[in-house]
Amino acid sequence: MWKKIECVAVYTDNIEKSVEFYQSLGLMKAWEAFQDEEKKWKLIGMRYPEGDSQLVLKNNPNLNFAETEVVVEDVRGTYELLVSNPEVKWIRAPFRNPNGGYVAVMQAPDGNVFVLVGK
Repeated sequence: MWKKIECVAVYTDNIEKSVEFYQSLGLMKAWEAFQDEEKKWKLIGMRYPEGDSQLVLKNNPNLNFAETEVVVEDVRGTYELLVSNPEVKWIRAPFRNPNGGYVAVMQAPDGNVFVLVGK
């Protein structure tokens, strides 16, 4: 069902300072995007020298928690399997990803947030 970790997104209140810090550790800035239409909150993807997972930096104070993005075989199927579990909180039910496939956001019983991506 869960295939691999795509990225981990972490909050920072000073995103440019964080970029510099992680670059000093060998990560490379791979992409930058805005999280909102007003272009107030940024997302910056930091690529590791090896492998294909990323560290994503975010500066939206409303999302000041870590999110782990996990590639799953079937987002909607995973949702259907877990939707009846009262210990799983769905932050976002499955929705189409503009880049293809689907995305859903869940909070596991232990409080951790996972962004599920896949077909």
